[in-house]
Amino acid sequence: MSKIKFKKSIVVIIFLSMFVILGFFAIQNHQNINKKNIPQTLASQKPISFLILGVDQGIEGRHDKGNSDTMILVTLNPKKEKITITSIPRDLLVQIEQKNKKFWFKINSAYQVGGSKTASKTVSSLLNVPVNYYMEVNMKTVKNLVDEIGGVDVEVPFNFTYHTKFKKGKMHLNGTQALDYSRMRYDDPKGDYGRQMRQRQIIFSIVKKLLNVTSIHYYQKVSQIINKEVKTNFPMDKIIEVGLKYKPALNKIEDGYIHAHDAWIEKVAMQVAPTAELQRVSNQVRKNMDLKEETIVNAETKLNLEQDVNWNSLAAFKNYHVKLLD
Repeated sequence: MSKIKFKKSIVVIIFLSMFVILGFFAIQNHQNINKKNIPQTLASQKPISFLILGVDQGIEGRHDKGNSDTMILVTLNPKKEKITITSIPRDLLVQIEQKNKKFWFKINSAYQVGGSKTASKTVSSLLNVPVNYYMEVNMKTVKNLVDEIGGVDVEVPFNFTYHTKFKKGKMHLNGTQALDYSRMRYDDPKGDYGRQMRQRQIIFSIVKKLLNVTSIHYYQKVSQIINKEVKTNFPMDKIIEVGLKYKPALNKIEDGYIHAHDAWIEKVAMQVAPTAELQRVSNQVRKNMDLKEETIVNAETKLNLEQDVNWNSLAAFKNYHVKLLD
């Protein structure tokens, strides 16, 4: 498998955090803010959600569309002063709809067949939650950002080498090293979940450092990186005004992921999520968006009902049946 396939959640959450952090800069440097023309949902400080997509373009010379190797759903609730961050396994089995055609495959392929809009629609259907905005980030972004802020500090959990040699204990990383730190998966005893933990270290290190910066120079540089590297349907020209309103959400960050079971389906390595897990995540996300809990009834939960599998088994399923996309 290509090295660029070991992406990072890093990339993605950073920009959601930045969305709020830029409000912090605004408080110190831009007291006179034009509050006109802000979408009503944002102006009223209602909870909002973002689907953050980390994509292959921009690293090691790749520029084709490819899959979204990172998918993270983030919700912000300024009145509850809370953010939820939910990582979605890239190999998760879902039904994808594009141009009135439906097919079953890995959720990260939704981006390839229909871009950010199809990816957002797929996640919304999977979890029965609204997805208000998307942010699409290429791999150059995290490197440029980390280098711009002078690097980040992490606590390396064990010795390993992935292009860069990492030693257990505290290390200061530049942009290239941060990417390497976020990619390694196969040598981690916790697998992809261990990789996600290392990514979160970098995420929160970046956030902490940005919150302690008061220079307008950094605000301007970060803004330039966002404008250049991020594709989104969010009104970026209003990011400062909205950042002021949503900054309280940074007071509590609750992060997690969809727990899924390994499965071999038509000789393809997949992951499948039990209905109870989809319901748990849906409840969590809907709660932070001030929505009532609803029982999930979708293509994925209906497919689960057709299966004769033991969800408590540690072994990968070999008897989970569905026809995949050819």
